[in-house]
Amino acid sequence: MADGSWRVRGSYFESCNCDPICPCRSVGNTPGGRSTHGVCFGTLSWQIKEGYVGELNLSGLAVVMSLWYTDAQQPSSPWDVVLYVDQRASDAQHEALTNIFLGRMGGTPLHNFAGAIGEVHRVRSARIELEHPPRKPRIGVDGYVRVLAAQTVGGDEPVMCGIPGLDHPGTEYHTAILQSQDDPPLRWHVDDACGFATDFTYSD
Repeated sequence: MADGSWRVRGSYFESCNCDPICPCRSVGNTPGGRSTHGVCFGTLSWQIKEGYVGELNLSGLAVVMSLWYTDAQQPSSPWDVVLYVDQRASDAQHEALTNIFLGRMGGTPLHNFAGAIGEVHRVRSARIELEHPPRKPRIGVDGYVRVLAAQTVGGDEPVMCGIPGLDHPGTEYHTAILQSQDDPPLRWHVDDACGFATDFTYSD
């Protein structure tokens, strides 16, 4: 993999089984808390508009992560995850994206979310199709993941999520479909859940 400084920026959409507005979010001046049901499972997606590691170009590629954790595992509630990397990526790009989004290259992802990752079940090369706002958000990972947003959730206070960063307020959604067909425990189908869309910037 290319060595050197790195940066990725673009759009972000996620959905989990919590009730909207997800209690993990910060709303106005109120910080987030624990999940709605005590067990959280869902899918995160990043569409990279501009990105690089050294001289290696990552622009135009996509990454999706499915995760599961339980609040009963204290104090850290480690995540079980599967990472899906855009099948269009070269071997070098695949390695770079894996290392960035699993927090192995430090920086913003490790600070924001990847420090919570416990077991990585799989890293899969997959066909990924993402729609992020201004269109209705959706996530598709061929053969594995399907997420479709429904309507937005109104409110007067800004809503923030720690995964893209609390300096990136966004829009809360009801999602009509949240489905994962991967190996247990990363398998679920929920017909009404929460979602969140914004932008992101990660760097070393």
